[in-house]
Amino acid sequence: MSESHSKMHKLSAAGLLVTLGIIYGDIGTSPLYVVKEIITDRVISKELIYGALSCIFWTLTLQTTLKYVIITLRADNNGEGGIFSLYALIRRRKPYLIFPAIVGGCALLADGIITPPISVASAVEGLRMIEANIPTLPIVLVIITLLFFIQRVGTTIVGKAFGPMMLIWFSMLAILGLMSMTHDPKILASLNPYYAYNLLVNYPEGFWLLGAVFLCTTGAEALYSDLGHCGRKNIRVSWIFVKIALVLNYLGQGAWLLQFEGKSFHDLNPFFSIMPSWFLLPGIIIATAAAIIASQALISGSFTLISEALRLNVWPKVTVKYPTETKGQLYVPSANWILWLGCIGVVLYFKESANMGAAYGLAITIAMLMTTFLLSNYLRKIKAPRWFVGIILLVYLSIEMAFLVANLQKFSHGGWVTLLISLGFIGVMWIWFKGRKIKNRLTEFVNLRDYLPTLQELSHDTSVPKFATHLVYLTSADHLMDVESKIMYSILQKQPKRADIYWFVHIHVDDKPYTMEYKVDFVVPQDVIKVEFKLGFRVEQKINFYFRKVIEDLMKNHEVDVTSRYTSLSKQNITGDFRFVVLQRHLSYENELSAYERIIMDLYFTLDKFALTEVKAFGLDTSSVIVEKVPLVIAPKKEFLLRRVY
Repeated sequence: MSESHSKMHKLSAAGLLVTLGIIYGDIGTSPLYVVKEIITDRVISKELIYGALSCIFWTLTLQTTLKYVIITLRADNNGEGGIFSLYALIRRRKPYLIFPAIVGGCALLADGIITPPISVASAVEGLRMIEANIPTLPIVLVIITLLFFIQRVGTTIVGKAFGPMMLIWFSMLAILGLMSMTHDPKILASLNPYYAYNLLVNYPEGFWLLGAVFLCTTGAEALYSDLGHCGRKNIRVSWIFVKIALVLNYLGQGAWLLQFEGKSFHDLNPFFSIMPSWFLLPGIIIATAAAIIASQALISGSFTLISEALRLNVWPKVTVKYPTETKGQLYVPSANWILWLGCIGVVLYFKESANMGAAYGLAITIAMLMTTFLLSNYLRKIKAPRWFVGIILLVYLSIEMAFLVANLQKFSHGGWVTLLISLGFIGVMWIWFKGRKIKNRLTEFVNLRDYLPTLQELSHDTSVPKFATHLVYLTSADHLMDVESKIMYSILQKQPKRADIYWFVHIHVDDKPYTMEYKVDFVVPQDVIKVEFKLGFRVEQKINFYFRKVIEDLMKNHEVDVTSRYTSLSKQNITGDFRFVVLQRHLSYENELSAYERIIMDLYFTLDKFALTEVKAFGLDTSSVIVEKVPLVIAPKKEFLLRRVY
């Protein structure tokens, strides 16, 4: 972890301000639509308002404060958080937990497609309080489009304003809530859990209101995902202020609504109604800015998720760019435009924030359930008492299953949209993960020792034209003396490739996020060398760049002579040429696969056409790379009898 990064993890005023700007956008803009979603066109009653406020308070307490801020933040992977970081902590012990990690990660990506539309639309629709017939749809579309277009240049300049802007936002929430509570200070009694119980058990169809209540905690996953940007202490301390501001605002909206007991509202948003008329326009502008910040946080979080999925080999290789020097800020062009299209589609399909609210929350409930499964496994790994893990599982499975059941009511109202988006992402991740597993399952490895004499002889055989001074192959073999049989076939048979030094490079993705190490094994000094890179799952795999650094280190230590072996060039001390050979596999027809595996492999190679080539993915210099196509015979056909006749 860099020095500047570790400074950010220390508790400080600057750290708290940055934390406000980075991680509370989603949960912080919930007051824009939560109470509105709960009341819809129901008749206002003390039972409804007190029950709803009690449910909101206890959801924020049990789900956000206890589960995420107190317990889950302890599961940090060298300072990093998020569902894939959590999986990386336990994958050696239970690799099959990749499935809940994929499901949770994809649900979060689906959330990243509906959060910007609902947040921005809810804020912009406040303009109707000033001009009833104002068309808000074009404004929402323009804001969201601009937001996605600025991603390619980075958001550092805008990002610096995020913290102060969110400080203004949460202060505004608290002040508006306090002002409104003066109408009915007794509203504080609604924090009693009895009212939540009463709403769920005795109020007509009260249980189903949990689907709307759940929206108050939809940004809780972001608290954990952005652990690496802010640090545990800054998140825990800033959450105290954020929670107080949120609760005060919800109480204020409730107090205002109780003035109209016995009435019902349809198109009214209590969030804007508690604002003094003179403050409406500034309030709407601040709300829109907060909604944009919430959207930015979700977009950045989606980019991080995709980049982690890339390193964990559950997403096709795509371009990842780093538009600024800011640590952790990245830009994934393909993901950016997929998210933009998704957001535009959601806005055009649902049109109003009220319709989006009816669909929102279903996917994120699933993400929270998956986090609970992974978290319980992590707690067992760190030797937490069984009874404690049992209680955590029982409590949170009960709470989240209740939310899931209540949210299932949203399926026909548009919840199917987020589930469909989630399933699309799950399909891509599962096909890529399973396809790689099948591909690697029967990749044939040979023992390098058996080929060393041949390689040395070939290296000195002047009757074979020299292919390169240094010949470099990428290998997936974990063990020192293992190498794919296809590599030896390429060197010795396909076209004999004479070189002075044969290099075999292996990349190992480490469970820690920012590991950057390498190890060199001189299998045969000055003849056969194996280099293993150990790179964290958040580290960009610039192999060309790293390999050059390895060569420089070895030369400095006089461990290898990379001078050209051509007589005329060696006199001038000119460095020899390096050539990389990348083996591009294609599915052979000589396979006996089950129908399921055949479908997976066909889809895998279809996705592979849209993915980056290994040459680009590993940052290799294209001028010194040769790509060879080799058939991938995964499950050869059974023995057959072919009879010769005369």
